[in-house]
Amino acid sequence: MHFKNLYCLPLHLFYCGIIIPKHLLYYIGISVSIISTEQLGHSFNDNWLFKDLYLGLAKGDRVALVGINGTGKSTLLRILSGQLTPTLGKVVTERDLRIGYLEQDPQFNSLNTISDFIYSIGNKQQQLIRHYEEALESDVHDEKLLNRLMDELSTENAWEYEYQIKTILGRLGIQKLDQQISTLSGGQRKRLALAKLLIDDPDVYIIDEPTNHLDIETIEWLENFLTTGQKTILLVTHDRYFLDNVSSQIIELDKGKLQTFKGNYSYYLEKKSEQMAAEDASFEKNSNLLRKELEWMRRQPKARTTKSKSRIDSFYDLEEKTKGRTAKSTLELSVNVSRQGNKILELKHVGKSFDSHPIINDFSYTFKKGDRIGVAGKNGTGKSTLLNLITGSIQPDSGSIALGETTSFGYYRQGGLEFQDDERVIDVVKNVAEYITMADGKNLTASQVLTHFLFPPARQYGMVSKLSGGEKKRLQLMRVLMKNPNFMILDEPTNDLDIDTLNVLEDFLLKFPGVLMLVSHDRYLIDRLTDQLFIFEGQGNVNIYSGNYTDYRLEQEEIKTAEKTAPQIVAKSVSDKSVSKKLSYKEEQELSGIENEITALESNIVELTSELNAAEADHQRLLSLASEIKALHDKLDARTMRWMELLELKETA
Repeated sequence: MHFKNLYCLPLHLFYCGIIIPKHLLYYIGISVSIISTEQLGHSFNDNWLFKDLYLGLAKGDRVALVGINGTGKSTLLRILSGQLTPTLGKVVTERDLRIGYLEQDPQFNSLNTISDFIYSIGNKQQQLIRHYEEALESDVHDEKLLNRLMDELSTENAWEYEYQIKTILGRLGIQKLDQQISTLSGGQRKRLALAKLLIDDPDVYIIDEPTNHLDIETIEWLENFLTTGQKTILLVTHDRYFLDNVSSQIIELDKGKLQTFKGNYSYYLEKKSEQMAAEDASFEKNSNLLRKELEWMRRQPKARTTKSKSRIDSFYDLEEKTKGRTAKSTLELSVNVSRQGNKILELKHVGKSFDSHPIINDFSYTFKKGDRIGVAGKNGTGKSTLLNLITGSIQPDSGSIALGETTSFGYYRQGGLEFQDDERVIDVVKNVAEYITMADGKNLTASQVLTHFLFPPARQYGMVSKLSGGEKKRLQLMRVLMKNPNFMILDEPTNDLDIDTLNVLEDFLLKFPGVLMLVSHDRYLIDRLTDQLFIFEGQGNVNIYSGNYTDYRLEQEEIKTAEKTAPQIVAKSVSDKSVSKKLSYKEEQELSGIENEITALESNIVELTSELNAAEADHQRLLSLASEIKALHDKLDARTMRWMELLELKETA
């Protein structure tokens, strides 16, 4: 029996009458599931999403679950997290396993304030930190109380935890801990739920669309957080860069079955492409053979020989193999947009503030034919405000916005789809237009366009109320596209969309001949579809950058690197000068040697980081390296601060 070829094993392996303890399985290199399923199945209204699913997660696994909307990804996550009881089978977990779950639309039950949610009543460290923070923010400081709480925090070794909580809350933009949860927007509620998950640091992270409502900078921080240490993660996300950077294994849920790919998302795409090519070839061969056999079946007399019966059985087997699968669609959706005049849209010295807080300050831009602009920046810096100014939903406080006579907007907003309970899917689209005109002059009906965007005919005549959250977003997007605009504005279109839908959307937008403005935290989408950026830097400043997001990030990294090396250059220059009389002999010696010490520390960090990134060492070595790097960073920060103190003393001499 080859243990290492097994994907997952129960908590204790019973083999040849011997029970092998779990810690010995780890020692001999066998993956042991800390959470697994047995014959799992679930249905809604007698419609089975999946049956007989077997899934196992071992400690340290980082798994991404992929599949089109409506296949049951979120349902499977809810079952694994204990939020939903399956129709069939069960979930088996290691004893006392702590499972953390981030759902698409978090619920907060009867909790009132952010503090109530963040600081769990049953967690002693969290409650101490809460009391300490509240005592600090109190208008009247109680010194005795503060001293007592500080002593208790030291006793509980909670100071590092307190710093970690502050860092997570700050990164996710959560500041007013006494704020009522009921007053939060959907995006704020999602970030609050994510913060709680990261603070609690469970044994297993089960995460549904974690990047929704996050800006790109925060997503990059979250990637680093989730890949630090040996975290066990099962996630669903549409963000392809996030998938590549976080997951080391892809599991596809398709037609009620699971298929595992041992690698990141790029590896999955490569293997899936090979698999589909083989399936297409097999399907084409079987389809041709089926046509011939069908002709033979029609010609056969009623009295059949035993040999004929064998061929008839083979015909039905062949028919079963081709059932439910259609030839790949070759439809290319390239629309014929209305003509744009020389004047499209002009913004001159536009300014907008809310409550005396500048959102956009003196911004000017003249849109040109073929513009493909990505809009990026932290949440709350004014991205959606600019879109609302452009479309006339709000008016500027200063400056002017002039719209061309032939400009026709298609505006996809972040809000949800509005529909009547008795509306069918196809009605929602037909209410906008019965058909759209293609670039070659042909007309496509609403049904044909829906089919292209992964709504099969049977689904088109179902009720909108029965669609999943992602399917409703997809339908909302369809309404915008059916208007056939020549100026497309998409505000976070990727939230809750599956990757297959995003691929269709990308193909459509790549062929879209009009002006495109895209607000998205999906770095892959911005890189592929845009060649210019509006970067919202805060305080009303908007930077116009020529290039895609990856270009911008690389340039920013180069600037940061240059800023880090600048102090070393200054230090060398200072060391060449005579030491001020204001410094003592001991301080003179310290200053003359501190630059070399800083350089040595930085060199050591680079070497250890390279070893860590090589990922060839065992887990214990990786953890040790991470710990060493952190310690060196702390020491470097301390020595740099000391160098600056000595330098300041010398300059003021």
